[in-house]
Amino acid sequence: MRRMSWLTCGLSLTIASMAAVAYAQSRGAAGAVLYSGARLIIGDSSAPLENGAFVVVNGRITAIGRSGAVTAPAGATRVDLAGKTVMPAMINVHVHIGYEGYTSWGAENYTPQNVLDHLQREAFYGVAVTQSVGSSPTEASIQFQRDQEAGKFAPASRFMFMPGMAPPNGGPDAILLKGTSVLKVVYEVSTPDEARAAVRTMAARQLKSVKIWVDDRRGTYPKMTPEVYTAIIAEAHAHQMLVHAHAIAMADQKAVVRAGADVLVHTVQNEKLDDELLALLRERTPYWTTVIGLGDRSEVCDNDPFVDQTYPAKTLAEIRASTSCGAVSPNAANREAILAANLPQYVAAGARLVLGTDTGITPRHAFGWADHHELSRWVTSGITPTQAIIAATSRPAELLGLKDMGTLAAGKRADFIVLTANPLENIRNTREISAVYLDGARLDREALLARWKRSNSIQ
Repeated sequence: MRRMSWLTCGLSLTIASMAAVAYAQSRGAAGAVLYSGARLIIGDSSAPLENGAFVVVNGRITAIGRSGAVTAPAGATRVDLAGKTVMPAMINVHVHIGYEGYTSWGAENYTPQNVLDHLQREAFYGVAVTQSVGSSPTEASIQFQRDQEAGKFAPASRFMFMPGMAPPNGGPDAILLKGTSVLKVVYEVSTPDEARAAVRTMAARQLKSVKIWVDDRRGTYPKMTPEVYTAIIAEAHAHQMLVHAHAIAMADQKAVVRAGADVLVHTVQNEKLDDELLALLRERTPYWTTVIGLGDRSEVCDNDPFVDQTYPAKTLAEIRASTSCGAVSPNAANREAILAANLPQYVAAGARLVLGTDTGITPRHAFGWADHHELSRWVTSGITPTQAIIAATSRPAELLGLKDMGTLAAGKRADFIVLTANPLENIRNTREISAVYLDGARLDREALLARWKRSNSIQ
């Protein structure tokens, strides 16, 4: 109870300090605005609109088409985007929010202020929705969602979450477990009856998804049994809930897909996919999030301003001095070859790729820029830029039931990224961000960056 009271107190302080800013920025979305001249990437399988135009009124797209064919309301503000590309803001369905402090990590960092900071980092890099998976405290998360929806926070990526389930002393990896165990986040279940009861508790709170860990961490953790995860999946489906299954080994992926898991989390990286798994994917067509970037060499090692700009200098130096930026692993070439073989096969077999980054575990793989890293890794492993953009926009919106997000279309929320280069030509051009808009209002990225620089300078 003391922990929850502390979180609630922190939430009240955040609301008091940021409500005025949220109100002032939200007013910018009220009038009609005509954006014209840009290449419009719709976010689905549609061809891009060259020299496109769209109208935004009260945070919604009301008309879209080619420039000259779209009529703006009288008195509309006009924004010339000639030479630029516009795509929908991205949606990240798999992070672990709240624990990362960049100069520290742990449950003591899990405050509403820190959750908001992580969401603002995602928004800064063009992410409109961020879902924390299995590692966020339920009651505090529900309260945060309510207050964000009520407009009590400064503009940020929209927060979504789901609880997690695992056997006692199992579930999250050794790093994440240090935070989730303190806050008692994970529902620990040993029997099918316990599993069903836990799911019913979640359904009573109107939760729409649950994560299960089906992994023994190479024999070091207790493993969730088939009887338990089958009961979880059946009970969740009875309450119209989706199940995200963490499964790394190919045998476990086969098992959870066969049992009816809706979202397959992780990618088989140590062996090539076999015909049995591919047949299951064709039959069940689960959603699938790769979350491969956490296992890659950190982009912090490359001294790229796009990555570095939100970090404390001390943290950058520590990462670069660590093994993260040392010699390439002897297994790296084999991993790359397997990924290059497996990723296109998952997609070709019908797995519905969606963006997830697994960020929040370590500062070497951080909120915001890691989303762009995941897209780049997909493309280097054989996914097309068009497929990558769909997997980062309209398909995660579909998975999360966000019917008014994910594409540039009339009636949708005006959440979009303005780029100075075309990501269909080079997926790394998603990093060429000129502006980010949430609910039709331009995000003040300069103010966010200035705040982080001030904060970083006194770390």
